[in-house]
Amino acid sequence: MARSINQVILMGRLTRDPEQRTTTTGKNIASFSIAVDRGGQDDQADFFDITAWERLADLVMQYLSKGRRVLVQGRLRQDSWDDKETGKKRSRVEVTATDVTFLDGPGDGAGAGGANSGGSAARPAAQSKPVVDDIDDKPIDLSEIPF
Repeated sequence: MARSINQVILMGRLTRDPEQRTTTTGKNIASFSIAVDRGGQDDQADFFDITAWERLADLVMQYLSKGRRVLVQGRLRQDSWDDKETGKKRSRVEVTATDVTFLDGPGDGAGAGGANSGGSAARPAAQSKPVVDDIDDKPIDLSEIPF
């Protein structure tokens, strides 16, 4: 029997700064929206609400801001409720993020700072690597290699 699959991957820009809240049990939640261009000539985009939990929520709050590019992996979740004002049945689909990759480095895009994040740790996207200025073209003496 085939298993069900609920997985989504989206790449886009934040339409607003993330908002943080805490559950009654003390878990952190970050909510944000992204716009994903359709890629046509009509400059249309699709908009998605994203929710990140706990450590991932902390990283989102630390590194993301409006205009930053992200790659979001997660699953779709549908909420249904009765509107208290109109009494009508309402529903929405949102993405519960399992991984958020921050695509802009420091100074890129509209925000400041940048990192990739797994569910457990952040890694700087544009880690500074030492630049070697003086490279000579002398041949390597194999007797100097210690092994």
